[in-house]
Amino acid sequence: MKTRAIRLYGVNDLRLEEFELPPIADDEILAKVITNSICMSDHKAAEQGANHKRIPKDVDKNPIILGHEFCGEIVEVGKKWQDSFKVGSRFSIQPALNYQGTLDAPGYSFRYIGGDSTYVVIPHQVMELNCLLPYDGDAFFLGSLAEPVSCVVGTFHAMYHTTNGSYVHQMGIVEGGTMAILAGVGPMGLSSIDYAIHNPQRKPGRLVVTDIDDARLKRAEQLYSVEDAKANGVELIYLNTKLVDDAVAKLMELSEGHGYDDILVMAPVKPLVEQADAILAKDGCLNFFAGPNKTDFSAMLNFYNVHYASTHIVGTSGGNTDDMRESLSLMEKGLINPAAMVTHIGGLPAVPQAVINLPNIPGGKKMMYTHLDFPLTALSDLPELGKTNAVFAELAKLVEKHNGLWSAEAEAYLLANCKQRVKE
Repeated sequence: MKTRAIRLYGVNDLRLEEFELPPIADDEILAKVITNSICMSDHKAAEQGANHKRIPKDVDKNPIILGHEFCGEIVEVGKKWQDSFKVGSRFSIQPALNYQGTLDAPGYSFRYIGGDSTYVVIPHQVMELNCLLPYDGDAFFLGSLAEPVSCVVGTFHAMYHTTNGSYVHQMGIVEGGTMAILAGVGPMGLSSIDYAIHNPQRKPGRLVVTDIDDARLKRAEQLYSVEDAKANGVELIYLNTKLVDDAVAKLMELSEGHGYDDILVMAPVKPLVEQADAILAKDGCLNFFAGPNKTDFSAMLNFYNVHYASTHIVGTSGGNTDDMRESLSLMEKGLINPAAMVTHIGGLPAVPQAVINLPNIPGGKKMMYTHLDFPLTALSDLPELGKTNAVFAELAKLVEKHNGLWSAEAEAYLLANCKQRVKE
């Protein structure tokens, strides 16, 4: 079986290549990838090459396939797994394997599995660790988003609180408490708002979402309205902190002087971290969600409050397999819709430049259709492009129909009508 894939050979050395996959062993599975979502972690992997902690040192001789947020269909099942997996079933993968203490992960460490490809061989480690997850949704792109959504789910579960006199940590956000999401209308922030409002387990009573861009805040409110939040038991407030004289004072006012039980910091910005620290309530938990590129990133922390007000800080990176299962289940039930994260679509040949230039490309998630061949395209550009391209014209109508969002309907139309396909 031949595959076409984006392979990493070194620092920003990404190549689209066709090569033969080996026949699967009895403990492996052959799969067809349909979608892969580009992540900032892909950019970091390309930027660091063999210096990345998950990438093999001999990647220049044994290149890996990039991409870890993917969804597709099972094509062939090795003998060992034939009672567990069926040909034609849809799947998503939890890439954080932690197999026997290694950091090896699909999209970073393996020669024959990664999301930026047409076909892959899924190694035994994935199945042995129950990381090949069935997906029954009607859109492949949502299956690709299960991994980033699981990062949000994991963040909510990683928050913790304490009781005086007890050393037991009570895991999760404070139910009915005050919560803030700072710099909260980027793609992961939007997903956090969605989960905070719509998850059926534990919700805040009041949620304050901040940013410094009015247009992005207004778009967030269109997607997740104050009225919808109220109907789900959450008081939702959007705040442009650039328009107030004293952001800390205003945020404290919005919490009625209580401060915030739970805070997510969605950008690695020193003043933002310090702002979060300043508005923590007693026993408040600050989650530094955003991963910085700089190894010496630091910010001031009020240690008086650490001692006397029991404030504390956590950092989460990725979600575990249970978090991914929860993400897939919530999407399958229609309780959350992470489509708001997607701002661009593209085909497999567009991956290398999209990955390398990712920090300079505005918007949210870039959803790549690995069997198609068309440039990286912003959803907002579809109406203009549609003037000369009938497929894009119809896609523009479908995006407008779904309130500016990518959808299962748009995906199905693209897969059925795009004439530009990757050679197989």
